[in-house]
Amino acid sequence: MNAEGGRATLAVPARCALGEGATWCARTGRFYWTDIEGARLHRFDPATDEHASWPMPERLATFALCADPNHLLLGLATHLAFFDLTTLEIRPIVDVESGLPTRLNDGRCDRQGRFVFGTKYEGPDTEVAGGFYRLGHDLSLERLPLPTPAISNSIGFSPDGATMYFCDSPSREILACDYGADGTVGHIRLFARLTDPEGVPDGSTVDAEGGLWNAQWGGSRVVRYGPDGVETERVVVPVSQPSCVALGGPHLSTLYLTTARVELDAAALATQPEAGGIFVASSSRRGLPEPLFQGRWR
Repeated sequence: MNAEGGRATLAVPARCALGEGATWCARTGRFYWTDIEGARLHRFDPATDEHASWPMPERLATFALCADPNHLLLGLATHLAFFDLTTLEIRPIVDVESGLPTRLNDGRCDRQGRFVFGTKYEGPDTEVAGGFYRLGHDLSLERLPLPTPAISNSIGFSPDGATMYFCDSPSREILACDYGADGTVGHIRLFARLTDPEGVPDGSTVDAEGGLWNAQWGGSRVVRYGPDGVETERVVVPVSQPSCVALGGPHLSTLYLTTARVELDAAALATQPEAGGIFVASSSRRGLPEPLFQGRWR
């Protein structure tokens, strides 16, 4: 795959309103994602072509695999919760930003197994409220000292865990900061700035070489940046709104990506009927197993 040759193809015709949260489970060889506006959690097994889904009590914005293989950590619109994959029980953990016109948005576990996520502002355009947060192993919630985002995205961590990536999508910039094993955050800096005329940074994943793969909403592409922030590769996506990426498959070298249909009018959907589906592309890069949330259902 290189800047000229990569192209994604449809793997699951899911027709999600807002597919997000691309996550590969290395333990089971299955791919998970959410349709935020459809309020459903999805799972696909490429070995059998089985596609399962579960309704959620409200919009499911993000989630994480847990050390306990029977559970997922859910980032629902208003709160965090555990989901039991065997009994389908949902157990709330903590509300987030109660009273604010926000909902949860992007999230990933850090290399220590704590869940880091941000929120999306859904109020009037004249102001912004929200933040980035971390759920600890003890299920305590803390706000991180990072800039207030309108739409949090691109959360990811370098292979050694010492760098955190994040963005406020409308800024068209991906930022990086120092990130300590003890959770300290500091030295915020520009990592990459989108220079194409269309597209904003959405969800990301980090590969074993420290490259960051970013889905660029509205740009019909996924771009890989090296650890120095310089573009090394891109994948063309045959729909306009790729939203999140993961590296999966037996060798963690298949790029899985979610896409969306929201904000597309009838004319646009007629030209991209596969919008909302799950796409794949081959890669010469290998991913890393997704970090597992280490907190426990109590």
